[in-house]
Amino acid sequence: MFLPKYPDNPTPPPTHTHGPTNPAPVRRPVPQISVSTGAVVAVLIGGVVLTALLAAVAVAAVSVAVAAVVLRSMLRDQRHR
Repeated sequence: MFLPKYPDNPTPPPTHTHGPTNPAPVRRPVPQISVSTGAVVAVLIGGVVLTALLAAVAVAAVSVAVAAVVLRSMLRDQRHR
């Protein structure tokens, strides 16, 4: 059921009797870029450090905002007394 069915007498591929009208474009070799393992490790460590610093700044900002809200709430309660 899942096996492919092949034709009994396959037709031969067509043969070309004339040459190409337009020659194929010349392909220039792509310059090889070699990256050392140390460079890859440095980029990965730099990314991890920057991500950790960004997370630390975000946590500090949230904690400062929470402290400001708590202090504002405490000062407002003292003014009403």
